[in-house]
Amino acid sequence: MHSPPADSSGGPNDLVVEIIETLETCGLEDDGYQLHDYVDIDALEQLLASSDGDIAVQFTVEGIPLEVSPDGVDVIVEDESECVNE
Repeated sequence: MHSPPADSSGGPNDLVVEIIETLETCGLEDDGYQLHDYVDIDALEQLLASSDGDIAVQFTVEGIPLEVSPDGVDVIVEDESECVNE
């Protein structure tokens, strides 16, 4: 599963929205967690912006493993049934 890359005007808010939308596709409601408890969005955005594009950051939110890169947000799925759009 892959979300489209953030808008080129992107900033931390675009990244937050993309992460939240990705988590919602896996059934996690946005009021069920505090994203800042899992990742520093400002630091993540700075890291992605300063890279040459060959970087990916992995972290887990409420048991859902994510990989964030300059190309977008992906769910790391080992078993196809772990995250299915219903």
